[in-house]
Amino acid sequence: MPDDELVLRSFADGVLTVTLNRPDRLNAWTRTMERQYFTALDEADDDPAVRVIVLTGAGRGFCPGMDTQSLAKAAASVPSIPDPRPMTHGLSVRKPMIAAINGACAGIGLVQALVCDVRFAASGVKLATAFSRRGLPAEFAASWLLERVVGHGHALDLLVSGRPITADDALAMGLVNWVTPADEVVTRAHEYAADLAANCSPLAMAAIKAQVLADWNRTEPEAFEDALVRANDSYGHPDFAEGVNSYIEHRPPQFHPLPPKGTSPDRAS
Repeated sequence: MPDDELVLRSFADGVLTVTLNRPDRLNAWTRTMERQYFTALDEADDDPAVRVIVLTGAGRGFCPGMDTQSLAKAAASVPSIPDPRPMTHGLSVRKPMIAAINGACAGIGLVQALVCDVRFAASGVKLATAFSRRGLPAEFAASWLLERVVGHGHALDLLVSGRPITADDALAMGLVNWVTPADEVVTRAHEYAADLAANCSPLAMAAIKAQVLADWNRTEPEAFEDALVRANDSYGHPDFAEGVNSYIEHRPPQFHPLPPKGTSPDRAS
């Protein structure tokens, strides 16, 4: 696969679909793919037309982790040059990110799914941390992410064992939000994302994402105070009036797009 085609993008209904594109390798992760993917996220975050992002994989896989050739180089102490952006770079994206897990998802691939805000999984797919089975600790903040998504016990089980689990197991743990027929997972994820794009304020969604992430490390009084400040700011924003008026008038809302980073002193950034 040519290096300039490792990440594909398509846009419709306010939703940017980002597709990891190494189908012959089940979309195994490479440093070039990493740079292209993170750049796609940055550009989507700064594009007012993009309101929601869907992440999926081409072909039969989502992402089974680092490509084996890269793993072999690391085992032989051959240095590679990582992108300066962290593997959890998606957490800095202000717009909702929806994972459509269409196939094998492990290691770095699972981390990228965990960084997303909502996860759809195709029935029958397998997910795993895999780190312990490669002689590795929990890399790329996987322990931090997993504990907050599925809780302490499930996180330790998945990380210590590295065992694969089914989509249904993942649903029972809360690791994914929905399990769908395999041929519907991307469609269902896009429908969900399109509903957000059409009916939810981009400014409010960005604020909520920032709140949830920050509240992981806040006390309840701190979270309450931040919510109060954000609410007071929102009452003076046109999106609040539009949200109320569109509801009263039984019509679709016309919310303002989220401006590029650094162009507005809004509370969502």
